[in-house]
Amino acid sequence: MTGSGMDEAVPAGGPLPDGSGVAFVRSGAGSGPDRTGHPVRPRAPRIETLRKRRDFLRAASARRQGTAGFLVQARRRDPDEADPELVRVGFTCSRKVGNAVTRNRARRRLRAVARAILPLRGQPGWDYVLVGRPGATVARDFADLERDLDEALVRIHARAVGPR
Repeated sequence: MTGSGMDEAVPAGGPLPDGSGVAFVRSGAGSGPDRTGHPVRPRAPRIETLRKRRDFLRAASARRQGTAGFLVQARRRDPDEADPELVRVGFTCSRKVGNAVTRNRARRRLRAVARAILPLRGQPGWDYVLVGRPGATVARDFADLERDLDEALVRIHARAVGPR
């Protein structure tokens, strides 16, 4: 293996279609076949957590999409703000959600939902903030929360077509 990152192979976690071993995925982007003729899945965008208040405020002043389980705020970043290939996400729950234990549980659930859905639906160059809702974020079924985020991202990006 080389240090370039393009030739490194990473196990994809499953046997080849003929059952003869484990499929590998190059760490570089691409969707064509690798040297062995097996398809290579494109890499999911890198995800980073928002930490600065100004990033949360910028997302709050951009697009919003409400769901039954939480609110999604999203904005397309300027290219000079951060790595344009990066998806950034933040999580917040006010005291209306409940006491500290309940708020932390809600944030953990939002993080798990984001980890499952953002690699598939999140777009590089965007910031997302998931805002917990009182009662709903903790009580709602996890599969419903995943569906909520998936649908919210589809709606947000459907409106995002065209100039900023």
